Amino acid sequence: MSVLDRHNLHLAGPSGAAAMVFAHGFGCDQNMWRFVAPAFEDRHRTVLFDHVGAGGSELSAYDPAKYASLDGYAEDVVALCRALGVDGGVFVGHSVSAMIGVLAAKRAPELFAELVLVGPSPRYIDDGDYIGGFSEAQIYELLELLDSNHMGWSQVMAPVIMGNPDRPELSEELANSFCRTDPEIARRFARTTFLSDNRADLDSVSARCLVLQCSEDVIAPRCVGEYVHRSLPGSEFVLMRATGHCPNLSAPEETIAAIRAFL
Repeated sequence: MSVLDRHNLHLAGPSGAAAMVFAHGFGCDQNMWRFVAPAFEDRHRTVLFDHVGAGGSELSAYDPAKYASLDGYAEDVVALCRALGVDGGVFVGHSVSAMIGVLAAKRAPELFAELVLVGPSPRYIDDGDYIGGFSEAQIYELLELLDSNHMGWSQVMAPVIMGNPDRPELSEELANSFCRTDPEIARRFARTTFLSDNRADLDSVSARCLVLQCSEDVIAPRCVGEYVHRSLPGSEFVLMRATGHCPNLSAPEETIAAIRAFL
């Protein structure tokens, strides 16, 4: 199976335009960009895909050893973009895919002229002076709950991640997305995500970077976004009015406006 078929690829926009690649976060799929990506189809060739193990991707291509590290996902992004002939494009990564984009840009700097990092976190666990938002014990408790009760974890965590308690339909959509994910793959991807440490990868990124930071984000709090901004040379930082961790769903118009202003 080709790399293009493996990732449930969907293209839109002018075929000769610069590419704009949208990458989803943990427990999600490309559908999470449905309110944002179409706004850029007039000037960009938009690329929507599912990470292997998510959405409509080819599940048989999932390799536990490869995807035990975010480097495995970054390798896929590079291969996919090279197969599409991407050069000097835009990468938009949500949550864990923000760091996947950073790693892909380090592997192949020619692919992306700009990186848009939505709710990025290079490390979720507190470490000395670094505040990631969680203690090590909290992360392992979260992972143990996912191991023992995937459905229960999805119902408990979706409202925490989404925020916006006055809009329960958003949390319901996220919970349903979590529940559709293969439980074994979800457990593995959760470990890869929440135990990762990509702080050392930030200062060598050459692409222009935008850090989109949501207000009141439990998963990637403001101090984390500010750390990413300080660590990325010449990056721009936007503190959004949107709350929670998924502005692509909860505040698509604000997300679109911030990306347009950057580009």
